[in-house]
Amino acid sequence: MKMMSTFLTIMMIMLMMTLMTFLMSKKSIMDREKSSQFECGFSSMSSPRMSFSIHFFMIAIIFLIFDIEMTLILPIVYSAKMMNMKEWFMSSTMIITLITYGLYHEWMNGIIEWSK
Repeated sequence: MKMMSTFLTIMMIMLMMTLMTFLMSKKSIMDREKSSQFECGFSSMSSPRMSFSIHFFMIAIIFLIFDIEMTLILPIVYSAKMMNMKEWFMSSTMIITLITYGLYHEWMNGIIEWSK
């Protein structure tokens, strides 16, 4: 009997706490803009046909490409102990040359410039 009353008391306390948190967290003013979705920094209230700068997305893609290239560069240091020095030098030079060529190509096409 004592166990049953303790259980009911705990259940009532949990129910009261759940009800209190629901009432305290409820929004008092329902606003159309606050209730709308927020996605990618664009306001859902503006026109969906509004033009935006593709430059931001190009910078993000370049960042991802160079991030992947860094995963190729970092193991070069550790592979020096396991490889023949001539093979290590040739493979390292080839990877760094490709990365440098990619950077040069993006620079010449004006992708890296923030403003034009």
